[in-house]
Amino acid sequence: MHIVIVSGFMTDSELWDDVLPSLQALGSVTHADVSRAATIREMAQHVLADAPEHFAIIGFSMGGYVAREVVRLAPERVQALVLVATSARADTPVQARRKMASVKAVNPLRFHGLSRTAVLGSLHPDRAGDEPMIERVRAMSERVGAEVFMRHAAQVRESDLDHLAAIHCPTLIVAGDGDGLRSLDEARELRDGIEGATLTMVEKSGHMIPIEQPEKLAAAVAPWLRRQELT
Repeated sequence: MHIVIVSGFMTDSELWDDVLPSLQALGSVTHADVSRAATIREMAQHVLADAPEHFAIIGFSMGGYVAREVVRLAPERVQALVLVATSARADTPVQARRKMASVKAVNPLRFHGLSRTAVLGSLHPDRAGDEPMIERVRAMSERVGAEVFMRHAAQVRESDLDHLAAIHCPTLIVAGDGDGLRSLDEARELRDGIEGATLTMVEKSGHMIPIEQPEKLAAAVAPWLRRQELT
């Protein structure tokens, strides 16, 4: 099995380091580079240009929007879809205004990644004192850089709730029980909108499931992908 993983906003391939061994046991793993694109559709086109002919795709957060667009653009190529800590909703007007304000406020010469407040908002409340994890998330965002931050934060995040029914491949949705950025209702919307989709919860995790609870994520995703390969 070939597996393509798509990271989220201001995260890079390190997001998956602790999950990677379980995925590599299933086959080859490719980390999609979406940094060059400015819209979800462009990101999906880049993924398809670099991906194997047939593959399973795992999308985290913003990467979940990209993964679903990949399925819609090339359904014949995608064998299975995993959506982690993501949603099909559009940005609210408040979210859109905040994103544009953050773009305008960025000084590329003084960019040091996401603020501590932003990082804490992405983690489970129990992680408030976990300095190594907080730094890990911040460092990822600094590596991704100011240019990508401005490019991705400036995009208009549109809803694809009305297009979920077009997805027909096996789909697994993974949500964190303490995710302060994406609600359980959003995960249920994905489950209910994609025929046959399965929803699983990861306990004691905020939004950053791949680094907060990598063993639990791997335990949910790897056996499920193996079953898809055997059917």
